[in-house]
Amino acid sequence: MLNSKKNRIALIGSAFFIIILVLFAILRDNADSITLAQASAMLHDRDVKKVVATEEYVYLKTDNGYFKIASSQVTPQMFTDYKVEVGGDSNILVYILLLVLFLGLGSILLRFLQKRDGLQITKNGISRDVSTKPEISAPIEAIKTDVSFDDIGGISDVKLEIEEIIDFMKNPKRYKSFGARLPRGVLLVGPPGVGKTMIAKAVANAAGVPFYYQSGASFVQIYVGMGAKRVHELFATAKKNAPSIIFIDEIDAVGKKRDGQRNDEREATLNQLLTEMDGFEASSSVIVIAATNNIGVLDPALLRAGRFDRRIFVELPTKKERASILEKYLAKVPHEVDLKQVADMTVGFNGAALAALVNEAALLALRQNEFQVTLEHFYQVKDKVMFGKKKLQMLNDKQKSYLVTYQAGKAFVATYFDLPFEKLMLSNEKLLPVSNEAFLQQDLEAQVKMHLAGAVTCDLKYQQHSSSAKQDLDEAKEIVQRMCQEYGMSSSILAAEEEQKVVLDKLYQETQTLLESSLDVIEKLEAVLYEKESITKKEILKYLG
Repeated sequence: MLNSKKNRIALIGSAFFIIILVLFAILRDNADSITLAQASAMLHDRDVKKVVATEEYVYLKTDNGYFKIASSQVTPQMFTDYKVEVGGDSNILVYILLLVLFLGLGSILLRFLQKRDGLQITKNGISRDVSTKPEISAPIEAIKTDVSFDDIGGISDVKLEIEEIIDFMKNPKRYKSFGARLPRGVLLVGPPGVGKTMIAKAVANAAGVPFYYQSGASFVQIYVGMGAKRVHELFATAKKNAPSIIFIDEIDAVGKKRDGQRNDEREATLNQLLTEMDGFEASSSVIVIAATNNIGVLDPALLRAGRFDRRIFVELPTKKERASILEKYLAKVPHEVDLKQVADMTVGFNGAALAALVNEAALLALRQNEFQVTLEHFYQVKDKVMFGKKKLQMLNDKQKSYLVTYQAGKAFVATYFDLPFEKLMLSNEKLLPVSNEAFLQQDLEAQVKMHLAGAVTCDLKYQQHSSSAKQDLDEAKEIVQRMCQEYGMSSSILAAEEEQKVVLDKLYQETQTLLESSLDVIEKLEAVLYEKESITKKEILKYLG
């Protein structure tokens, strides 16, 4: 629609320009200048048919054309035998016509802008009518992707799942001859940053087909019908250029469950998406790949067979996969690190976080004028990537002593139970990364003891602890609550309300007993932390023997 309006206004403008040129050619002064002798001869020989006098020139019309002579060169007696007509300045006439044409063209352009952009002419000038519905955004075009599966590490299981789709798009006859059809939709499910978008781009690149990328949010419009129209245009374009791939990122923005509450525009957009996916012909060779972080919020109609036939779960990378991803990112970075060690210290990192970790380590090495990245650089930037950069607040000696004791207790217990950390900074509020891995009861109990250790150590040494223990205590309570209420890890499967207090008190006493027997080791850890404000797991193991 937008293109047709642009073409129409261009056509009108071209027509006016041509008219102006024609009128200018017709009305411009094209008479040939002659001398007084030539004019006298024409008048004497009776060749002149008409005489027109203006302020500047006298024009003589003959059978051979128009001629002019300056008015200052002739006298009225020369034209006694002719009827002399008085004329205006032809240039003025041309200018007037041009002005009229330009005003007309400007009026048409203004009306076009009023319709397109909602402009209104008021006594205060030109304003925009915000109630006017805007035109839809730019035409949907395929994007070029140079991402290959070689650029993505640690997705061997996912690659096996989608190789079949790639092969189908490359060799459709092989599958059609066997009566098989291309899956209409593939849903990539996984937490943020695991590479769902990169996987979709790699599929398009490997298959060598057009790739149409849209985010779910791009369909959410404030004007009724605009989102549905956008969906229709997307699928129409993809079908026209089949075989092709449509990728809808964050599909939950438009595909949430219909809960009965009125949201006409979102429901209309979702209904259009469902209709388009149902409308795929068996030979259309168009596949929809969508990504979501939360499959639980999607509408059941979107998930039924025949729409998203295949679901692929992309999880956080394992240790082996993290090493593979790190190898990709470190390929162009001068380094001297053991990938297995870095993989060990990055439990819970996704692909995006690993990329940020390598980049931050490289930037730190450059700031320190080092020739290559070392393991120490990764230790220094790990917490910045996980939790953000945080400065140690200004503490007086007493406050610092409390904090050193608190962190020494946490570091000791975390190392004693071999929890996944590599280095503790004095400013750390968190020590362990977030992880969705399944844990045994003893693993969860070890985490609770680590969260309690700081407060327990301060209670043993100072008979009190500070308010900074709140976050650790909250996390300890949350883990115990899940153990009792969700995991059945108490004295009975269906735990009573007071069971959580019993479990928490028990773990507190066990942590206290452990720390009481290790106060000499904790003192050594405190000395290191007070001086260096950081300590590694490797250093703690030396003191533990």
